Amino acid sequence: MNPPEEDPGAPEPRIGPVPEKKPAFRPYHHPAAGWGAAKSVTRFLAKERELIDGPRAIAKMNHENGGFDCPGCAWPDDIKGLKLDICENGIKHVTWEMTRKRVGREFFAAHSVSELSGWSDFRLEDQGRLTEPMVYDPESDHYEPISWKDAFELVGRTLRGLDSPHQASFYTSGRLGNEATFLYQLWARELGTNNLPDCSNMCHEASGRALQAALGTGKGTCDLKDWESADALFIMGVNAASNAPRMLTALAEAYRRGAQVVHVNPLVEAAATRTIIPHDIADMAMFKSTRTSTLNLQVRIGGDMAFLRGVAKAVLKQAETDPKALDREFIDRYTDGFDAYRALCEATGWDEIERQSGLSRDAVLAAARVYGEADRSIISWCLGVTQHDHGVDTIREIVNVLLLRGNLGREGAGPSPVRGHSNVQGNRTCGINHRPPEEFLDRLADACGIEPPREHGLDTVGTIRAMHDGDVKVFVGMGGNFALAAPDTPYTYEALRNCDLTVQVSTKLNRSHLVHGRAALILPCLGRTEKDEQRAGLQSTSVEDSMSMVHLSVGMKRPASRHLLSEPAIIAGMARATLPGSSTPWEWYVEDYDRIRDSMARVVEGFEDCNRRVRLPLGFRIRQPARELVFLTESGRAEFSTAPLPDVVPEPGTLALGTMRSHDQWNTTIYSDDDRYRGITNLRTLVFMNKDDMRERGVEEFDPVDITSTARDGSRRRVEGYLAVPYDIPRGCAAGYMPEMNVLCALVDYSTQSDQPLMKHVKVTITPSG
Repeated sequence: MNPPEEDPGAPEPRIGPVPEKKPAFRPYHHPAAGWGAAKSVTRFLAKERELIDGPRAIAKMNHENGGFDCPGCAWPDDIKGLKLDICENGIKHVTWEMTRKRVGREFFAAHSVSELSGWSDFRLEDQGRLTEPMVYDPESDHYEPISWKDAFELVGRTLRGLDSPHQASFYTSGRLGNEATFLYQLWARELGTNNLPDCSNMCHEASGRALQAALGTGKGTCDLKDWESADALFIMGVNAASNAPRMLTALAEAYRRGAQVVHVNPLVEAAATRTIIPHDIADMAMFKSTRTSTLNLQVRIGGDMAFLRGVAKAVLKQAETDPKALDREFIDRYTDGFDAYRALCEATGWDEIERQSGLSRDAVLAAARVYGEADRSIISWCLGVTQHDHGVDTIREIVNVLLLRGNLGREGAGPSPVRGHSNVQGNRTCGINHRPPEEFLDRLADACGIEPPREHGLDTVGTIRAMHDGDVKVFVGMGGNFALAAPDTPYTYEALRNCDLTVQVSTKLNRSHLVHGRAALILPCLGRTEKDEQRAGLQSTSVEDSMSMVHLSVGMKRPASRHLLSEPAIIAGMARATLPGSSTPWEWYVEDYDRIRDSMARVVEGFEDCNRRVRLPLGFRIRQPARELVFLTESGRAEFSTAPLPDVVPEPGTLALGTMRSHDQWNTTIYSDDDRYRGITNLRTLVFMNKDDMRERGVEEFDPVDITSTARDGSRRRVEGYLAVPYDIPRGCAAGYMPEMNVLCALVDYSTQSDQPLMKHVKVTITPSG
């Protein structure tokens, strides 16, 4: 891989652990989860020496009445009170946080930033938990201890010295709890800016904008009860076995009760074949697997919208002879724009649908039959649908298809986006939004006595560009690993280094601590698994899952260091130092998080009376007006859209490349160089290719290749020596791991509809190395 631009003399960083064995590829043919997951978890617990605390944590994870919420994915807790509502990746995530290893002042004294910059990202995080606040010393090139008071004062002094509050940007990872989220946005807005980028800007921004335009709500309308009663589930652009493993339970149960399960994805992932659910003891004992699909369609990268248009076209054609194919009563009563959409479908030829989707007409018609015969259907999707230039149009096409048969506002039906990190949806609900609604700002002003700014702020792409240009001088990151998660790695590195101050609130050492501004702070915080003791006693935080359920999380483990502060306490400390004359009771809020929730109840729509409701069994569900057939659109109806199909067919000689995670990875945290479900061992710098595309380029298995991307402005980016792996993927498509391939994703290549980086649709050429 070409090295990002580092400080002079700094070694080239390597992403991922150094392989100890020769890379291998053996296609995976086993069930997802099951004994493979159990074996992997046992090995991981032993490696981390957490054979006692690990199982204790498992017994508390995702449980009501004193349990803590998994800091991994946002899949909802089981509504039946399942005792083992856990998964392999969740256990790894928790164990990774609970490690006994520590990174204190002795570590930083022994290792300079230049030295650490040459370490792999696996090795950095594997050093363990951060234990005290640290400040960068440019003279020695080391991080040194700093008191919390002095750290807060450095933040406050720097922010007070800015010419404009818009010269600061406040980034949020999806793990931040609702209470900390609310204080964070309050601090930024009292300072005077809406520069509140978050990980949604890179992942599901398209989902929110599409659903808002079509239905008047930025969220899905389904809950787990709907998944349990749907006749058909369409799963699009989702690698559930790795990204939302607890979904496997819902898929297996759907198959058992006779529901149709259709997976639409360029790769046939393990979750789209069969599974053994670990808490099904009898199935585990008998090695009995359950299918998780009834139909798999390998759409080309970016071809989902054409597939959906084909389904709609087939349904409309059937309605010419079978009036029951459409729900005309629903369409006439609740929707707007149907006639224009019908005309668009009729004008779209099957040749174009086949060309753009990469599917045959018969394959699309097979899916249309499933949809037409199902009384209640759910369409679910993830980043394989959103991270495209036309992501908003595709999700609106999902809504179009659902509206044709009235699959909205009734049990077992509706749109259901699969969010990623555990509280990414709660972050947006509680105010992390660079384009905040006026109604939210009005309530914030009334409840908190501030005058929030009204102009839109910067999102993730805008923040990177502004830092690079010198227009943003202070970057604050609440969790995550921004330097690795963002696109266009060298450009992002330059942008961060151009800041006057970077502040990273973290639990473990990562790349973002080494790619820093002229001044830099590392502020260590409590993890989700740890007890949060404040003046009023043990505190709980609330989180919102991907289906709008809000519930409490209470840590169970002693903090990794007595010097750690909670995220609300860190935010309050920085806010007080920044706004010394503020009338906001920052310290009072931190004493008792119920006080924060009382303010949230006055500001956040759907959080009314939340202190009582959040303590109910399983918490409470935020009302979704569209679920009740109340559409907060300009017309007061659900809106059909009429976007033309995009041209997603690669030009001759080029391929469409999508970045993705391996199975042994969570976001930018890499646990090993293995990817069990794709049959990969000891390798991350690879590219999955169609065998015919490999043959056309004279490439054999494990041959080194060079990959060059071409951005819309004509600029090029390149990685060298990646190993080619033959895989079952459509011709013209390729795939590889993030963050290794983020260097290929140009910052200028972002969606004009959602401003999301196009990480699932990079235009590349692949040639043999040398």
